[in-house]
Amino acid sequence: MDTFQTTLGQANIASIIIFFAFVVLTLGITYWAAKKTNTTTEFYAADRSISGLKNGWALAGDYMSAASFLGIAGMVALKGYDGLIYSIGFLVGWPLVMFLIAEPLRNLGKFTFADVVAFRLQQKPVRIASSIGSILTIVFYLIAQMVGAGSLITILFGLPYEAAVIIVGLVMIAYVLFGGMLATTWVQIIKAILLISGATFLVILTLAQFNFNPVTLFNQAAEKYSDAVLSPGGFVTNPWDAISLGLALILGTAGLPHILMRFFTVPDAKQARKSVFVATGLIGYFYILTFIIGFGAMVLVGQDIISGIDKGGNMAALLLSESVGGQMFLGFIAAVAFATILAVVAGLTLSGASTLSHDLYVSVFKKGKSDEAGEVKVAKIATLAIGILAILLGLLFKGQNVAFTVGLAFAIASSANFPSLVLSILWKKFTTKGAVASIITGASMAVILIIFSPTVWVDILKNEEAIFPLKNPALFSMVASFVVGVVVSLLTPEEEAQNKFEDEKLRTYLGIGAE
Repeated sequence: MDTFQTTLGQANIASIIIFFAFVVLTLGITYWAAKKTNTTTEFYAADRSISGLKNGWALAGDYMSAASFLGIAGMVALKGYDGLIYSIGFLVGWPLVMFLIAEPLRNLGKFTFADVVAFRLQQKPVRIASSIGSILTIVFYLIAQMVGAGSLITILFGLPYEAAVIIVGLVMIAYVLFGGMLATTWVQIIKAILLISGATFLVILTLAQFNFNPVTLFNQAAEKYSDAVLSPGGFVTNPWDAISLGLALILGTAGLPHILMRFFTVPDAKQARKSVFVATGLIGYFYILTFIIGFGAMVLVGQDIISGIDKGGNMAALLLSESVGGQMFLGFIAAVAFATILAVVAGLTLSGASTLSHDLYVSVFKKGKSDEAGEVKVAKIATLAIGILAILLGLLFKGQNVAFTVGLAFAIASSANFPSLVLSILWKKFTTKGAVASIITGASMAVILIIFSPTVWVDILKNEEAIFPLKNPALFSMVASFVVGVVVSLLTPEEEAQNKFEDEKLRTYLGIGAE
């Protein structure tokens, strides 16, 4: 099998046709959605008209990024069993979102998670702080997606990297600018259906090589690369690193602005819970598929070929699709992988635009007094600005290993956004100064510790030894964020915030007064 010859790097006609069909279809949806997107509620939350089932598919689409599909399959292909640590972390966060976050978020919020944190606190300082947490998370997530898109198109279509990044940016700006949340939701749903069906078909073709017996596949992997590929410890060797990474992935899910924003698109809290239930099932199924895809690539393609084409193993799924299904199937999977990036970038851009326009422009600069048309206009200008920023970041980080940026996005989400969200919902004595201190501490510690970690300090800045030993800072930055939030709140009691807590509880659990 090691004589496998790949056509990756040459223009693949099938993938170009399928990709353009996807873009034309989704731009058609955007044109349809644009007619229904005039008010702020329509632009940010699709007029709260999305059912739990549809929103579940859209949530899954938003969450299953290229990192999930290409990254985890590649990790499993090169590292074996330990590659699963990411998918388990990504998945375990969902029940937490369902039981702890979904209902209060839907009942308390309007368009962004800052609405929830600021519900009974002073609006201005809390919104400025939570905007910093949100924008940082979105920017680091965007870098990974844009660089991934550029590299992917360069390999698939034979286009130059720069052209690839600009195409992604422009198409994504069109989705959000004209169609708002309604168009973005349908783009996510279509992409989720394509991704899950493509991955399912890939697994069927792969298992067909082993008489549909996964055990045979695992045994062959062990024969070829020793039993080590079937046991943990190949990827994360330090137990503290494993705990820190796990915390970031599990609790970061509950702090990702573009995921939290989806809960405002459903009519009520019951549909919010239903959407998480549907998303959890779809995502769980998808991660089982990536595990088999990873081991299939390890056996049928070979680790040498996979790491020869891409050091991080990101092309493992594509190489496997070519190995079992030929060039036509490679074209389909490649186009789906690309559509995946496009959809995730659209979701990120929309949540960034809502933070800038709703949280900063309306709530801070206009002190809550804004007309609908003015807010939508600012949201569209913000969309354009974030789209251009995404293109520039993609060009700036060309050739960099950006795996750490997704880890950093999750670290910031779990350290800056998650603690303040939980404390504001559950703790009566939480205060404005406590919220601001918690968010700023979490965000700044996450960024500083990542810079001092082996990932940046040694791998990128080429220093001898890292100042901070762990690759992921969540264990320290998230705990610090909680501690600072609690201590500062106790030192600066706020009577008004405590008095409003009973109103908040009524709205949280019964939905009285929810928008």
